[in-house]
Amino acid sequence: MASLSKAGVALAALREDLGGAVFAPGDEGYDDARTVFNAMIDRRPAVIAQCADEADVVRAVRFGRDLDLNIAVRGGGHSVAGMALNDAGLVIDLRRMHGVTVHPGAEAVRVEGGATMSHLDRATQPHGLATTGGRASTTGVGGFVLGGGTGWLDRWCGLAADNLLGVELVTADGTRTHANADENPDLFWALHGGGGNFGIATALTLRLYELPEFAIAMVLYLPESGPEVVRAYRDVIAHGPAEAGGAVLYVTGPPEEFVPPHLVGEPVCAALLTYAGGEQGMRKVAEPLLALPHEAEIVGAMPYADVQCMLDDPPGQRNYWSAEYLTGLPDDLVDVFCARADTLPVPTGTQHVLFPQGGAIADGPADYPVPYRDAPWSVHPFGIWEDPADDERCVRWVRDVRADVRPWSTGAVYLNFIGDEGTDRVTAGLGAENTARLAALKRRYDPDNVFRFNHNVRPA
Repeated sequence: MASLSKAGVALAALREDLGGAVFAPGDEGYDDARTVFNAMIDRRPAVIAQCADEADVVRAVRFGRDLDLNIAVRGGGHSVAGMALNDAGLVIDLRRMHGVTVHPGAEAVRVEGGATMSHLDRATQPHGLATTGGRASTTGVGGFVLGGGTGWLDRWCGLAADNLLGVELVTADGTRTHANADENPDLFWALHGGGGNFGIATALTLRLYELPEFAIAMVLYLPESGPEVVRAYRDVIAHGPAEAGGAVLYVTGPPEEFVPPHLVGEPVCAALLTYAGGEQGMRKVAEPLLALPHEAEIVGAMPYADVQCMLDDPPGQRNYWSAEYLTGLPDDLVDVFCARADTLPVPTGTQHVLFPQGGAIADGPADYPVPYRDAPWSVHPFGIWEDPADDERCVRWVRDVRADVRPWSTGAVYLNFIGDEGTDRVTAGLGAENTARLAALKRRYDPDNVFRFNHNVRPA
């Protein structure tokens, strides 16, 4: 750690040189700048550098290295473990860098490192184009893509990382570099699931797909209908086209207009079918779900960018998530999954979710460090609540879900769905052979493990 006098001089120079803004404890705006999605995270960085462009990122990295500060990188700030922040270190905050440039003729888009899903989806939608994005509009594109990236379109056009065409990166020594299929291909491979271990992504280029229409069916059922609903949903996905995706889940009925009053604040089973196409095609796929007795439904065409906002959670809530990827969805597992819903922490925002995989996910490149792509289903206990008094019961419930389904787990996991669960889980999220290869690349690009506030791969 640098001396106080050296640190003071360097901080004054950073404030002068940075095109963006610099915050330190005591500055107006500091507390807002250090707030992240998960309200359980309360960390106090020594410096927050809100960068305006790539040159600012280079300046900030060199500032942090000169002072021997721990460095965290913030894109959307959605990491459930709070990896966008540290204590007494430097946070390089990219949120001012949120430009999106669509290239319709090339069916590609360049997204700056601080952009969110909303920035991306609202820019591509006027062109009738889209790509796999996260299921919340406030999620950061950079961390989402580099971590693999699963969303409503993944069965149709693959994981987000499968659609990564290039990355502009600032490495641990403050060097600007590019990675694509032709330039630094080994680094490019590592960025398909290896996360932020190898540098700060200041921009990403993604493949786009024509999506002139999008439709959904959201059907609400009494919770006791859950086993029948899950089995019907399983069959819909098994026999439906890759354009069909979504989730089946248990939630607390929200106070929304489409939710009947007797379900508000009560456990609800919901089937969400998303469809990369028109309403008529979606209705045909959704027929078995609509035929079951249900309490409410929303069925019809809806702009994809609006669907991306549909499940947004309000800020300021407490979060704890995890996931298991499954070998299948047999009837006995359906019964176990639905039985756990009886203990859903109600009333909270906690969600008990099954996501379908298959389609283009399973057909994607087999050598990327995303070993969960072969699993046909995933279970994602998503704990979210407001009152700190609920911490123990909500965290315990998430862990109980994992324990329930572990007999059917493949052992692999999508790292963006989990918090800090130890090095074994990081290896499970990358694959053992991939982890060794990534560690060798980490030694080349970040030998001092500067970028370690992430699902960390240590240099070999």
